[in-house]
Amino acid sequence: MTAGVPEGGRDDPANPSWVSSFPQLAALDDPVLSATCRAGQELLLPAGTDVFRDGDPCRNYLLVRDGSVRVYKSSPGGREIVLYRVGPGQGCVFTTSVLLAGGSYPARGTTECETHAIAIPAALFQSGMDQSPGFRRFVCAEYASRTRQMVLLLEALAFSRIDMRVADWLLTNQDEDCHVRLTHRALALELGTAREVISRHLKEFDRAGLVELARGRIRVLDPERLAAYASSGHL
Repeated sequence: MTAGVPEGGRDDPANPSWVSSFPQLAALDDPVLSATCRAGQELLLPAGTDVFRDGDPCRNYLLVRDGSVRVYKSSPGGREIVLYRVGPGQGCVFTTSVLLAGGSYPARGTTECETHAIAIPAALFQSGMDQSPGFRRFVCAEYASRTRQMVLLLEALAFSRIDMRVADWLLTNQDEDCHVRLTHRALALELGTAREVISRHLKEFDRAGLVELARGRIRVLDPERLAAYASSGHL
């Protein structure tokens, strides 16, 4: 994990304040877990910071208290696909898998905004896994949740048409004003395809009256028809 700015102001060395952001950990009374949590270094990472890179070793167990880390894979030709995000109260599935099985990171993680993270040294992570049932349950639950998301992504990539995935993504990520505020290139990165492909499908949706296109944003005009298209692939 890349270095960040250490945060100060821990209220109680025996019970770090960051633990309250992780209810499963905060509810436990376990001396091994307490030692593991006390070893956690609180970091403040600016937006755009590489938390880890493809091929890096893993030296810390990563938890996000506030902010977001985008985990993505790049091809030799420069194509990218977002695999998942690590948000508040979550851990990173690749971090866990590398710590448990060895090897190096298979993807890249970059902060999307200022992010408050917790880094627990690998040795303390291992002792926590070995000696603290509560910590082990927490790590395994996080790992299982993130793995399910990865399976859903693989299912979408393998079995869903890209136009249907675009429709579903717009519906899922629109704000309260029915706007999706991102560029065609950014949407292509989210879905692991080329910008030209995204632009073509969005223009088709625009002609059909499903969306309205503007610079840097997309407005959903007919969510019911767009939802029908996302599930059936037909207007």
